[in-house]
Amino acid sequence: MAKQSVIARSQKKPKYSSRIVRRCFRCGRKRGFMRDFGLCRICFREMASNGQIPGVTKASW
Repeated sequence: MAKQSVIARSQKKPKYSSRIVRRCFRCGRKRGFMRDFGLCRICFREMASNGQIPGVTKASW
C-alpha cells in the first residue's frame, strides 16, 4: 500500500504532461498498472478471481 502523501502527490496536476504517474485506485501501486481497468496487476488478479470484474475469465485451453 502506497503512503497517503505519495497518492496525494500523484493526483495533483503535474508541471509537465510527461510526469503523469498512473496509480491503482485500490492500493496506490504504480508498477504493473493496467490502464483499461485502472488497477495494478495484483488487484486485477484478485478481483478477476473473485468475479468482481465483469467479462473477465481465467484463460484455459
